Amino acid sequence: MALTMSQIMTLLSEHNLLIEKNNEPNEPTNFAHVTYDSRQVVPQTLFFCKGNFQAAYLTQAKNQGATAYVAEHYYQEGTGLTAIIVSNVQQAMALLGAAFYDFPQNKLFITGITGTKGKTTTAYFAHGIQNAQTEGKTALFSTIDRIVGPKPEQQFKSNLTTPESLDLFHDMAEAVASGMTQLIMEVSSQAFKKNRVYGLKYDLGIFLNISPDHIGRNEHPTFADYLYCKEQLLRNSKNVIINAETDHFDEIYSAAQGFLPEENIYLYARENSLISFETQVDFEFAETRQDLSASEINVHSYSDKGEQLQLDGTYEIDIPGDYNQQNALAAIIAAGMAGASATEIRQQLPAVRVPGRMEVFQTEHHGTVYVDYAHNYASLKSLLSFLHQQEPDEKLLVVTGSAGDKGISRRSGLGQAIGEVADVAILTADDPATEDPIAIAQEIASHINNDQVTVQIVADRKTAITQAVQLSQPGEIVVVAGKGRDATQKIQGQDVPYESDVKIVEDLLKER
Repeated sequence: MALTMSQIMTLLSEHNLLIEKNNEPNEPTNFAHVTYDSRQVVPQTLFFCKGNFQAAYLTQAKNQGATAYVAEHYYQEGTGLTAIIVSNVQQAMALLGAAFYDFPQNKLFITGITGTKGKTTTAYFAHGIQNAQTEGKTALFSTIDRIVGPKPEQQFKSNLTTPESLDLFHDMAEAVASGMTQLIMEVSSQAFKKNRVYGLKYDLGIFLNISPDHIGRNEHPTFADYLYCKEQLLRNSKNVIINAETDHFDEIYSAAQGFLPEENIYLYARENSLISFETQVDFEFAETRQDLSASEINVHSYSDKGEQLQLDGTYEIDIPGDYNQQNALAAIIAAGMAGASATEIRQQLPAVRVPGRMEVFQTEHHGTVYVDYAHNYASLKSLLSFLHQQEPDEKLLVVTGSAGDKGISRRSGLGQAIGEVADVAILTADDPATEDPIAIAQEIASHINNDQVTVQIVADRKTAITQAVQLSQPGEIVVVAGKGRDATQKIQGQDVPYESDVKIVEDLLKER
């Protein structure tokens, strides 16, 4: 792993990013390290000044041995260092990071997955199937976990859905060095907006769905911007799989057609769906069995390219929820395109488990508890509606909150979903960040437009979960939504240890 000044100048010039470079007497010709974190700087480091940058970081980098920096303007603190001035430092960092790690993306079959809901479940479905089919040679970059190799230390918790570009290419390079041949990765809208995946091409892109989310300060200013960023996956993939039932399908499909021929676009939908276009889907599925623990679907192909994958037949899914059937079909098609046979998929799909997704806990004297990461209108409404359909006569209790400093639009959506389906809501802290969790809960409550819903606000999340479970009666349903197995809470700029929703529920069951 190395990078030369000649490579840097060539790449930045080719992408019209280079503005100028100063000429220092002892200009470095080679770099042995790259980073955007001044604490990680060692001698011969190329340092990137990105994001909410403070000049003191450059001073620290210089003192620790950095020999050049990349930035969008000069810093006095960088006097004596070679300065490479670019028009977009995030794009430059992605390009140079890929080059430093010897373009690991070219040595992997990469499947990228985007959507407002279902990314993580689809990623786990696809990874479970393809990892078995490749005999352990499939990496995973998800919201929950990152798997870059077979060793225990190569499987760790993620801090971002899609990591910063230098971290992304570092992990790809480690995956390649560990013998991985395929990569399943979630791709967030923020990854495109902030150029974390600039220049990255996907062998296969999956577009699951779109609905308003991540709109507010520090994120997307409008839904149009959110949709545009999501569509970048279609523009940067060799082949795409699209859920034809998604909202805004016409626009999404047109975006794909603008960059790919029809033979590289695969569409899927539920049987007899009302879809706002005339083009035939490549795959349809029908539910053949459904309960609160598992389901079964039958898949049928309708096009020549669909039939060539030979995926027709019945598949069992051991994660409940009719919305997970769509996620499973996306993963089935993706696995088929990556080389898995229908027989291999049928064998592996039922074994897939997703940490913190629809985890079910049966209590002895209270209701059944479901722990899930649902955190916006689309995901919470789908979850609550499914459970209500399965047990229409039972009371439905919900514990949830919303993150601070981001996703402001989620709060009204959570309130709306609760008002449409739930009977009891206990609103609590999620990741409040710099905001008051009670104020966030009150905002959610203001959007519960249903006087029949009993609403409580309990600031401490563990207390809220405990009260919900104890309040429930046998046969009733308790949904703990938002954090799943997340073992920290973001409070005032710190990651504060948190037992996790799952652990709290498990401990409650042990007490009885």
